[in-house]
Amino acid sequence: MVNDRAEQTGGPRYGWTTGACALASTAAAYTALLTGEFPDPVRVRLPKGHEPSFALDRELLEEDRATAGVVKDAGDDPDVTHGAVVGVTVSRGEHGSGVTFRAGTGVGTITKPGLPLPVGEPAVNPVPRRLIGELVAEIAATHADSGDLVVEAWVEEGAELARHTWNPRLGIVGGLSILGTTGVVIPYSCSAWIDSIRRGVDVARAEGLRHVAGCTGSTSERTVTELHGLPEEALLDMGDFAGAVLKYLRRHPVPRLTVAGGIGKLAKLADGHLDLHSKRSQVDFARLAGLVERAGGSARLSERVARANTALDALEASAEEGVALGDLVARGARDVALATLEGAPIEVEIVVIDRAGTIKGRCPPGG
Repeated sequence: MVNDRAEQTGGPRYGWTTGACALASTAAAYTALLTGEFPDPVRVRLPKGHEPSFALDRELLEEDRATAGVVKDAGDDPDVTHGAVVGVTVSRGEHGSGVTFRAGTGVGTITKPGLPLPVGEPAVNPVPRRLIGELVAEIAATHADSGDLVVEAWVEEGAELARHTWNPRLGIVGGLSILGTTGVVIPYSCSAWIDSIRRGVDVARAEGLRHVAGCTGSTSERTVTELHGLPEEALLDMGDFAGAVLKYLRRHPVPRLTVAGGIGKLAKLADGHLDLHSKRSQVDFARLAGLVERAGGSARLSERVARANTALDALEASAEEGVALGDLVARGARDVALATLEGAPIEVEIVVIDRAGTIKGRCPPGG
């Protein structure tokens, strides 16, 4: 695929969203429907000035419809849709209908409120819809056409790929979403993950849920589910982005929040870090040693904790002397969470677990 990455001179390579791929596919398919020929490669203009060109992977022209598809290149971002074929099939719409969107194979349908599209709509997000609509109008004007078009978006193996995304939990059934606000995937920006956290909160609120849980992984999700019996819609796949959960809830509160994770990540939260990734924050073992000492631990234990290889090692060493390091970390993490929420009406609970999901520390609301 030829694109406008020529200006990049080292560093991570950016890529293109499913929305950009659908836009390019629409340009090729609609042009072919009007002229009988597919532009290949097809160039499109994105909101921030990028003008990538996409080589077509699929093209099919029939009497009253045209299909085009491109291979999604996510650059150096670890995107589940990297390498997927994203395309559209376009056909004539009713006079005066404008652009109508449909979900083809591998594109989901909205089944729950709280998302930026009504229930029953195909999961083609608002910005890609706008960009496709503007593009169709531009091509229609060039060829003196009405621009009344049905755009059916599809993603090969999209239903299977969607199992590895938030879509099933958000009530997007049948496949992936056509996403993107700029059309560009910034490697490791994690913007898609953070956006999914926000949409998860939106869906939980729309469902009337009064208790959500920000979990660092599947083990903590399982523990919280067993502890509170929360439905899947209440579970926010927080990963390392504690700050994203807390800051969004600050503006869109839910009455109760449980934050659950391993001792290492929650020790970093207790130390004031809101990004818990190992590349962006580290466990402060000296601080953990101070907690142990103030809790009555021996000088020997304090030294062991200060020299521990991992936070889990420190937790286990503390347990040998009866020092509840997990509870101390949970209390500190709760203090940081409450400070980040800045008085939002949310009760906060912290649950610290080990690798098996056993609860090793807990600070309930008001604890």
